[in-house]
Amino acid sequence: MGNGGDQHPPANSAPTLDAALLALITQCHNAILPGERLLLAIGAAHVGYIAPALATALGGFVTIEGRTATIDPAEAHRLNPIATSLAAQFGYRTRGEDFDVRHAPDSPVLTVLDRGALPAFGIIGQGVHLNGYVRRPDGIHLWIARRSATKKLDPGKLDNIVGGGVSAGMTPFETLLKEAAEEAAMPAALAARATETARIAYDMERPEGLRRDVLYCYDIELPDDFTPQAADGEVEAFILMPAAALPAIMTAGDAVKFNVNLVLIDFLLRHGVIDDLTGALRRALGTGPVQTSASFL
Repeated sequence: MGNGGDQHPPANSAPTLDAALLALITQCHNAILPGERLLLAIGAAHVGYIAPALATALGGFVTIEGRTATIDPAEAHRLNPIATSLAAQFGYRTRGEDFDVRHAPDSPVLTVLDRGALPAFGIIGQGVHLNGYVRRPDGIHLWIARRSATKKLDPGKLDNIVGGGVSAGMTPFETLLKEAAEEAAMPAALAARATETARIAYDMERPEGLRRDVLYCYDIELPDDFTPQAADGEVEAFILMPAAALPAIMTAGDAVKFNVNLVLIDFLLRHGVIDDLTGALRRALGTGPVQTSASFL
């Protein structure tokens, strides 16, 4: 994405930077599916991927034929308590927060599953991420959160101003308003100005298992007099950073939460902070205007 006209390309357009940013995207697409896993289905709907040992432990709850383990739709409500009972045996931790189980992000809800069990069952998890930015004479600045050191996942990493998983029964936008109030003390009337800008999906092998996530990305231009406040203890601090400084921070090490890199790259491309002369970054993200970047078949 160039700046057009006779303008010079952004300073952050060097091929070496593009390669480093591309590596951040690629690392989130490292899962080979199905690989050694079995497809997990509820009736005819494919919902996830599970290890053969976990499929065997589910016993008569699933019917295994070939490389597919199928749950009877009439019994799908039992998935959550059964998964909870197997948590210690298979090394995942339940979180006490249920997520909807679907074939695809916009398809009907088939049952619910504890958030902590999603990676073990390879089931899609949906989350919201908010880019809160301020326009200044010297360019766009972004409010960046530093995650609490007590977070179960990615403690201390840099994050978006607001982010959170979409709990069962909630929409992404409802989740955004809830998390904005809880994490950043952002008034509902202000948070409601946010607009959805992209949906980013990836399949990634992580220590907690297979992450098949869909990120609903939002932008909001914030007034100069708004300062986010950590309201629920999940954020250690908020920092207002020049957007142009972020690529160097993102590529210098492991300071930024893995999937937040994707959200920030999308933002930086859309706002012309980084260039993408070959289109490689945009192709790797798989995002155009508000569309998903992966197949859920």
